Amino acid sequence: MTLRYDEIGQRLRAFRLGSGMSADEVASRIGISRTAVYRFEKGEVVKIETLIGLAELLDVSLPTLLGVEIEYISSAVTYFERLRQLETEANQIIVLAGPISYLLASDDFHESLERLLKESVPESADHRDQTLVDIERIIEILKERKANYLARRPTIVNLMSAHDIVRLLRSGFVGQPFVPPDDLTERRARARREVQHFIDLIEGEPIGIQVGLVTGTLPHSSFQIFRKGDVKTLSISPFRLGEQPNVRLGVAMITNTDEAIALHERTIDQMWREALKGREAAAYLRKLLETVDRENGLIP
Repeated sequence: MTLRYDEIGQRLRAFRLGSGMSADEVASRIGISRTAVYRFEKGEVVKIETLIGLAELLDVSLPTLLGVEIEYISSAVTYFERLRQLETEANQIIVLAGPISYLLASDDFHESLERLLKESVPESADHRDQTLVDIERIIEILKERKANYLARRPTIVNLMSAHDIVRLLRSGFVGQPFVPPDDLTERRARARREVQHFIDLIEGEPIGIQVGLVTGTLPHSSFQIFRKGDVKTLSISPFRLGEQPNVRLGVAMITNTDEAIALHERTIDQMWREALKGREAAAYLRKLLETVDRENGLIP
């Protein structure tokens, strides 16, 4: 097995961010310098004994830190940082992620996202204060992801679920069970504007963006495939932004194994063949908007 120290360094940084520890804290806990931690994160060679110590400190298995077969990730901070790293080099990104694909979402969505994620954390949740701090870190990582996308413009193939979109339009952007009626009206209005944003995106037919609307049932977990030349990486995640948000509980996985990627590519191919595209997809979304508007009494 050939160790890619640059990739190990990326994973090390992601898991350190997810732990909430600074480079100084990591260095003092395992007896190395802060400079050494930064060198390791930049991809310099690190001794196996040091890697073992880092893995134990960061509560991650050594195979995951080395990137052997599957990375298991229980921190949303770590997961979104790993996405940022993968997107920095990807030529193509295939996305199946609920009703909202973050990289293609509107600026309005991003501006309201921090509040939405924070209200999704129950008052009684364990480690609530730490989770709220983690959300602030996630928002910063998401800003970097969006800036990187706008600068590089990799090709995006985005599959959206009509069922998820209807649920979003009916419930609005909410992160808690009970929302005051006046507030709920605004949440639904924001959801409606976001769906309209995607309609405009589809009708605009921008170069490098393909959107498919699936009217059947989609897999519950979201996944993405990142392509960099001949290298492909698959991520599978329970973490969600926007509709029924979750950045608190779950285990994400990232892998380069041929079998996992081939099986998910097969799923993508089938869904893409069945999906509505172009003006047909836009017309279907407009019909969904009209149907839910009628349910909500916005039109007779």
